[in-house]
Amino acid sequence: MISTWSEWKRYPRAGRGENIEAPISPGIYEVRFAASGALHSFGAVDNVAQALALLQVGSKSWFGRRGSNGTPELEYRTCATSTKADAKVAAERMIGRRDTYMSGAA
Repeated sequence: MISTWSEWKRYPRAGRGENIEAPISPGIYEVRFAASGALHSFGAVDNVAQALALLQVGSKSWFGRRGSNGTPELEYRTCATSTKADAKVAAERMIGRRDTYMSGAA
């Protein structure tokens, strides 16, 4: 079973005591640059919250960084699923729709 996407949320920055609000279950996540809407990362995973917490920017973990200088403003959204297999199917459908849109056929 696939749920609906969450609203876009500002990605927490290190040192501000902010938290990720994401399911601790299988699902899909999408991270984009806030200014342009360009895709930063996307994945179908076993644990959405853990995947977002471990997201890498450069050679360090996003949450291991001390300053906010040079870090991009990111937004994320999540979609919980019953299983990782459901997440993979949903992700493949999204990729197919995105490819169709980008090719001008939509």
